[in-house]
Amino acid sequence: MVPAAPDLDGSEAENLLGEFRALLRQVGLPGAAAGLDVPFWAAALDAPLAPGRFLEDYLEQLLLPRELPAIVTACGCACRGELRELLAQDQSLAAALLASPFAAPSRRTGWLHLARLRPLRDDRIVQRYLAAVESGQAHGWHTIVYGVTLAVYSLPLRQGLLHYSHATLAALASAAGRSENISEPELDAMLSGLLARVPQGIEATLATGCRGAFLPQV
Repeated sequence: MVPAAPDLDGSEAENLLGEFRALLRQVGLPGAAAGLDVPFWAAALDAPLAPGRFLEDYLEQLLLPRELPAIVTACGCACRGELRELLAQDQSLAAALLASPFAAPSRRTGWLHLARLRPLRDDRIVQRYLAAVESGQAHGWHTIVYGVTLAVYSLPLRQGLLHYSHATLAALASAAGRSENISEPELDAMLSGLLARVPQGIEATLATGCRGAFLPQV
């Protein structure tokens, strides 16, 4: 029996992204831009930086080059039942995330949603990846789990990437805006400019094939 597709709107989106709102409350607004060889969050605990700069850096240094490719690759691996490749993708994200304030929220969110897939006993890739996370062989990053979820429920990949990008940027912008008391019109304009660049970034990600990931119908 094919499980019903999860709702990608409303409460589910809030559950998926709530940890990132908490993250901004924990670490405050990111600091001065780091050098080219240093992740942008390295200065997050030092000098305050305008929310617009933080969101710009997040888009260019994490969302587009790291998170979207990870989702696409995880989706493809799950569709093909490739556990080894899925674990390799999980490990490849560690270099970028482990030293960042995003690591713990990403894993907590990933574990939460992976646990929700536990009842799918007949899905081997879900059960094997879950076992790898529980045994410490994998981190369970939320982007990996998100990609696996898209595959398990045969959800359109392009739509899933758009939803993820929009919901994440909106969550971060909202939290940053509240911290800095930015007016709603100013925040909307800031967010609209960023969101306008997302479709092109998604198409570029899909065009690379991300290791030949299988793409569900769009």
